[in-house]
Amino acid sequence: MKIPIIDNDGKPAWPELFSLEKINELKNIVGPRHFSAQMMLEYVPEERICLDPGAINFYDEDFDVRLARIGAHTISSVGFYWDPSSGHTKSDGSVCALVYQDEKNRTAFVHDILYTNVSDDDLYPMASQCETILDFMRQHNLIRIGIETNGIGNTLPEIIRTIAGKKQIPINIVQISNRTKKETRILNAIEPILTTGRLYMREKIRQTMLLSEMLAWSPTGSCEHDDGLDAVAGALTMPSWPIRAINQHNQIVRAKTEFNI
Repeated sequence: MKIPIIDNDGKPAWPELFSLEKINELKNIVGPRHFSAQMMLEYVPEERICLDPGAINFYDEDFDVRLARIGAHTISSVGFYWDPSSGHTKSDGSVCALVYQDEKNRTAFVHDILYTNVSDDDLYPMASQCETILDFMRQHNLIRIGIETNGIGNTLPEIIRTIAGKKQIPINIVQISNRTKKETRILNAIEPILTTGRLYMREKIRQTMLLSEMLAWSPTGSCEHDDGLDAVAGALTMPSWPIRAINQHNQIVRAKTEFNI
């Protein structure tokens, strides 16, 4: 027996457990694809799934460190993720993505993305990229980075830690080893928030390859470039770093010490 959570008349199958309000909230969390497959028992073939850039909400505000806000949105956490490669001309893309999140409203903000590349004659391409990425982190007041350590990324934590130490830059490294297929990681991280209107991107992202990657992407693995999407997916799903507003009205409190024991 198969019973969809909503019948043909638009009424809940189990109103005492799932009201229409709860069902709509659930749909907004998991996205229409998961909702259709898991709650309505209607499978959506993979070849029909896409990442539509038209569903993105674009913004032009910077991140306000003092208030921990982007425009009217309160930010609660940040993820910064590096999907590395050699950075040479014919290699896969080496991409870092910076994503802020409003976890209360399940909203994500792709604030900046960095496609790094080095000269094919560079004898130390990974060290050169680490220099660039540390400068990028300093611009955004970041001290924590997630690095995919599969394959070529295995040596990166030690390299970037050494360079950061020489520059006296504080850094916290999260080593991430991915076992899930790239297409699945991208689909599960990005598609639900995109299709429910909860994905925001800064206007400057339009100038990068990311939107082109979205247009060409398919979960069947047929697209040629998806490294920016993989970096965004990594930033969305890595252990987040909490952010708090800086209270301007902090006051010094002095304890009373004039007492007898």
